[in-house]
Amino acid sequence: MITDALRSVCDEGPRVAEDSLHVLYLGPMGYDEAMALQEELRERRAAGAVPDTFLLLEHPRVYTLGRAGRVEHLGAAANGPIPVRRVGRGGQVTYHGPGQLVGYGVVDLFRRGLDVCAYVRGLEEVMLRAAAACGVEAERRPGQPGVWVGPRKLGSVGIGIRRWITIHGFALNVTTDLAPFDAIVPCGLAGVRMTSFAAEGAHTSVRNVAETVAENLPGVMGYADVECFEAGPRMAAGPAAARRVGGEAT
Repeated sequence: MITDALRSVCDEGPRVAEDSLHVLYLGPMGYDEAMALQEELRERRAAGAVPDTFLLLEHPRVYTLGRAGRVEHLGAAANGPIPVRRVGRGGQVTYHGPGQLVGYGVVDLFRRGLDVCAYVRGLEEVMLRAAAACGVEAERRPGQPGVWVGPRKLGSVGIGIRRWITIHGFALNVTTDLAPFDAIVPCGLAGVRMTSFAAEGAHTSVRNVAETVAENLPGVMGYADVECFEAGPRMAAGPAAARRVGGEAT
């Protein structure tokens, strides 16, 4: 699954610095492809072959239903044209699509000394900082994971854990078309309205928000060292297609 381009930033050799983080900006990526990549990275993380890694990307249109999600929350989406995936994360049903920044963390919570609640709070904090950087005043709501602008939900969190290593993560609406949320009961919350940076008057791009997230991840999660890489449209051409953001080709 991991292409030659990604191997240049994922293969660290037999020993990995436990206080380091890799952040990979992948751009558009199919949902199934991203899931396979997370699973492979989780196996490599368990073996100590790669450090904790965050994947930042966008998906084509897809609905996902958490492992305990209620099918009736799919509503009209159950028979609609947008694909539906049952997945191994917490939470109910949500929508992913262009204009939404998705962050998938492959993080060894045991080695980081984090419990699940602390990790989820960290993901929320990263989203809150990204929103604030764009002039959007978002906040947490007790008992409802994610980030909110008043009664409107801006970003969602849903993770899966096996052997204390996470996959899945967060979804933050930047310029997302919000209409597909109308077909479902988002996050299992009847009557909830979704929002986006654009709907709140913040004019930015997924790429800019991804850069802000990458800047904030190490401080929020407590990493001493971070390397950020970009895999562009020429990924398949070879290792030079993967490069450090703002640096030389690696």
